[in-house]
Amino acid sequence: MSTIRFKALEEINKRRDIPKISFPSDKISDYFGSDVFDLPKMQKYLSKEAYKNVVESIETGAKINRKTADQIASGMKEWATGKGATHYTHWFHPLTGNTAEKHDAFISIDQDGNSFESFDGELLVQQEPDASSFPHGGLRNTFEARGYTAWDPASPAFIIDKTLCIPTIFVSYRGEALDYKTPLLKSLNALDKAATSVCKYFDKSINKVFATLGWEQEYFLVDEALYNARPDLVLTGRTLMGHASAKDQQLSDHYFSSIPERVLAYMKDFEAEAHKLGIPLKTRHNEVAPNQFECAPVFEEANLANDHNQLLMKIMRKTAKKHHFQVLFHEKPFAGINGSGKHNNWSLATDTGINLLKPGNTPKSNLLFLTFLVNIITAVKKHNDLLRATIMSAGNQHRLGANEAPPAIISVFLGSRLDEMLNKIEKNIPEKKKTLEVSQNLKLDISKIPEILLDNTDRNRTSPFAFTGNRFEFRAVGSNENNAGPLIALNTALADQLIRFKKDVDKLIEKKVRKDDAVLNVLRKYVSESKTIRFEGNGYSKEWEKEAEKRGLTNIKSASKAFKAFISKETIDLYERNNVLNSKELHSRYEIRICEYIQKIQIEARILGDLAINHIIPTAIKYQNTLITSVKELKAIIEDQGDLEALASRRIGTIKKISKHTTQISIMTQEMIEERKKANVIEDCVKRIENYEFKVKPYLDKIRYHIDKLELIVDDEIWPLPKYRELLFNR
Repeated sequence: MSTIRFKALEEINKRRDIPKISFPSDKISDYFGSDVFDLPKMQKYLSKEAYKNVVESIETGAKINRKTADQIASGMKEWATGKGATHYTHWFHPLTGNTAEKHDAFISIDQDGNSFESFDGELLVQQEPDASSFPHGGLRNTFEARGYTAWDPASPAFIIDKTLCIPTIFVSYRGEALDYKTPLLKSLNALDKAATSVCKYFDKSINKVFATLGWEQEYFLVDEALYNARPDLVLTGRTLMGHASAKDQQLSDHYFSSIPERVLAYMKDFEAEAHKLGIPLKTRHNEVAPNQFECAPVFEEANLANDHNQLLMKIMRKTAKKHHFQVLFHEKPFAGINGSGKHNNWSLATDTGINLLKPGNTPKSNLLFLTFLVNIITAVKKHNDLLRATIMSAGNQHRLGANEAPPAIISVFLGSRLDEMLNKIEKNIPEKKKTLEVSQNLKLDISKIPEILLDNTDRNRTSPFAFTGNRFEFRAVGSNENNAGPLIALNTALADQLIRFKKDVDKLIEKKVRKDDAVLNVLRKYVSESKTIRFEGNGYSKEWEKEAEKRGLTNIKSASKAFKAFISKETIDLYERNNVLNSKELHSRYEIRICEYIQKIQIEARILGDLAINHIIPTAIKYQNTLITSVKELKAIIEDQGDLEALASRRIGTIKKISKHTTQISIMTQEMIEERKKANVIEDCVKRIENYEFKVKPYLDKIRYHIDKLELIVDDEIWPLPKYRELLFNR
């Protein structure tokens, strides 16, 4: 009997108690944000001058002077230490995909040896963590370790594990972005300026536009005992082998069903921790695949929402251990069932309370809505390769183009009513036929733009970028990714498009064309040039692949090809003219993405090789020898040749199958090792990724095929690794 696998199952059977959870209060509102230094607490702990300066910085980006920074630091320290905090840290998002922090104690010692708590404006505003070991993609040499973190006042400080965490950007000694937050803030600033300028056509009172984000975080839960018995899960986040369970998601009985008691206890626990940190979690439910779940918050400003998502992932990992779970954020931890995404519900709002992607009830508001709708579609059409690159990874590649949201072809779904409306606008209906019924409840007056009702057609789950009533849902983002990557691309692409739009409209206005007519004429042009990206059908179908090719849309499933969009002339020009990222920074991100992809495939290949040679083959041979011994014993006790052949033939057939599969595993594993060695000596990372993607990676599935066949043959009592039925249904 396999000691590792069955000990794990025994541990689960012995451990059935659900940890008790203590909540600060029965009402979430009583403790929501209690561990956050938010505006109400700032108002309490800061002077009026300091508080006003912080609010201005958050709303307008105004700089905070040193004197005010000292006051803020003093108030922040008083609040934090009053809640038991002993340390502080600058909390940032390096290009590893995780968050980072270096803790320092508040403690200081004076010349007489007396201790006291100390924290000033200089420590709040800027620190200098060692940048030597973070991904940099050639932005610095090994001996240039200096990097700077700088406070982001727009994202409030918080306390976790008795440490005051201060959200910051992270840049190199020369100022290049080494993180996700720096270009995200720049893209939000560019979008604000461009969108506000366009909004002035319709409403002079609008002075600010900000992107909002409502992410949906999908994840799997696995019992920690089973997780620890699977080296592939521990080291790669996904199962590199494992035959499908007889029952998985085919009955759709897990989706939205009652949440298992143990899982619900875990959800309640991490939700309580999240609420204390001001993360507005609202929704929880079972997802499609067994042991797959989802949580989602209320919409927030995009920068803060992204910080909250990164923080929540940390909370979920930590809380899972308390409940003897491991949470899996890998995009495809189990073959044959749905993977996990992080759907980005993205919209735009104004400081006057208008959702720019929500149709209104007046001609003016609907023309405003159409302006942003059409410009977004046009931006996506123009930069669809960049959007794909931002969501491509070794993990998400398993989902892209694999009959699962999202397909690798970037398209936009609007719903039948809006799609029909844009078609009518493009055709420029003559004056005598200007009022048209698009549906029973929707009339379109081209010259006046009357009320537009929200589309009530079914949502298209096969669309990677779908309009869902008052926002766009970018479904292609991977569950383990930092949302900032696709947000930076979306924000910048739209900002650039809106600048172009304003120039085009202003040219017509200068020619004495009425403003509304000028806006509509330009929109008509954009509707025409972007219509190939719009698709209302099944994004998984082969017919769509053929149609997309006719339309000139790319269908890039290869990571090495997709990543090239980061360094295309079009992308570099886009980011540079909007002051978001420069050419050097983009090339660094390109190199980082490539290196990360190579390293993940390399790790997977090494783990699979180890498991195949040291675990699977020995187990299969052990069972094969048992069968051989059995056949020999049959010959010794059965004299009738006919009976002997009938009894032994099936066992001999099984012996031959085992021999065939173990031989193939051995041969292919050695071939994979040789291909990996060849790839590793290639200095050019671009050529190296091609070798890893097209020569090393295919062996993972080939070897797996034979291992999974052996799993069905070898005696269950000696199979070394937990099986899918155990991983997916122990909860």
